[in-house]
Amino acid sequence: MAKTHQVGVAMDFSPTSKLALRWAVDSLINKNDHIIMIIVQPLSADHTRKELFENNGSPLVPLEELREINFTKQYGIAKDVEVIDILETASKTKGAKVVAKVYWGDPREKLCSAVGDLHLDSLVVGSRGLGTIKSVLLGSVSKHVVTHASCPVTVVKGTQPSKSRN
Repeated sequence: MAKTHQVGVAMDFSPTSKLALRWAVDSLINKNDHIIMIIVQPLSADHTRKELFENNGSPLVPLEELREINFTKQYGIAKDVEVIDILETASKTKGAKVVAKVYWGDPREKLCSAVGDLHLDSLVVGSRGLGTIKSVLLGSVSKHVVTHASCPVTVVKGTQPSKSRN
């Protein structure tokens, strides 16, 4: 029997993180693998579950609960039909086990610590494509994670709008 893999996907519900999720499902997930959607909320977020789980992150939340409005309200996450659809499709077509975990803090640090915490075999992140100057000023989450995570990391780039020449 083939080993099941733990694949983490960083999710901030941006177009590039959704693209990363699709890529992970299409390219990495095999029968019975685990997809762990990792959501990092800012420390300033004030939600009912933060007080309970701020230090170590939330418990693993199964796909069935991700569909419920209570989950989104308790963790301050927008209900995203597209993300749920991608995850349900992976569950049905590939037999993947889908869970989510919410952390609070700096996404760079929390994603790197999630690798060990969740025993990930790989991590997939989207790239916002900030460019060199903005990345230097704001700090690139994907660059930090690639450099510091203790597992293979795949950065999925979003498509950039074409620039017209006038």
